[in-house]
Amino acid sequence: MRSLIAELKKRPILVSDGAWGTLLQKKGLQPGECPELWNIDHRADVFEIAQNYIAAGADMIKTNSFGGNGIKLSHYHCTDRTLELNRAAAEISREAADTRALVLGSMGPTGKMLVMGDISEEELYEAFALQARGLEQGGADVVLLETFSAIDEAIIAVSAVRENTALEVACTFTFEKTAAGEYRSMMGAGPATMAHELVKAGAHVIGANCGNGMERMIEIVTEQHAARPLVPIMVHANAGMPEMRDGSTTYPETPAMMAALAPELIKAGAAIIGGCCGTTPDHIKAIATALGKR
Repeated sequence: MRSLIAELKKRPILVSDGAWGTLLQKKGLQPGECPELWNIDHRADVFEIAQNYIAAGADMIKTNSFGGNGIKLSHYHCTDRTLELNRAAAEISREAADTRALVLGSMGPTGKMLVMGDISEEELYEAFALQARGLEQGGADVVLLETFSAIDEAIIAVSAVRENTALEVACTFTFEKTAAGEYRSMMGAGPATMAHELVKAGAHVIGANCGNGMERMIEIVTEQHAARPLVPIMVHANAGMPEMRDGSTTYPETPAMMAALAPELIKAGAAIIGGCCGTTPDHIKAIATALGKR
């Protein structure tokens, strides 16, 4: 197990990987199919995605486990396989990364809302704790809580990871720009509030992912950095805003377009830059080149 914080002290700018769901779909993942089952049934395909991001110059790669909590897995009748599927996800990325890169154990939200009474705090905690233990067993270095929107759920997730594993925790929220020009998560949290609350809860790294391209991420990072200037910020931007063309979703930002804005993200306060929906190993290679990592 390696420390992301220690790596940042040695190298203050790191490159993360890009989208996984986009590439799994290209390999044949069907709508309604459980992505985490691919860690068992299509292991070679998942391994190839991880391997390609390493070859592109990523200093860290995620795991195919975004929806791997027991609550999400219950939709596929796989709750009892939570440990197995998360352990397998981390083992695949660990094998691809070897000692060349860190492994970020991806954990997404449950889709349940405390404020609506959908679930209890205890149920959330147990779901996140079990998933985190599986990722640690498989060789993850860090848990990445990504695409969160509710501060209460994210705080419970941080606690579950910190209290049940020895892993560091990074947490990224998804923000949308309001008509008033402010950024807010779906549950109303702003970048500065998120930064303060998640650091207070114990997150080692904060940031933003999905929902925005590189240009808007600069504004979000600026706000987070002003709120918590000493805390590393991670950004996984989309390849622009999704567009529908000929019945399919496409993303307009090319590798060159994203790479051109990467230095501006660093100036705004980001320490780790990667990609989310629509990004590929080519995007990560371009970003790594722009930041002088290759």
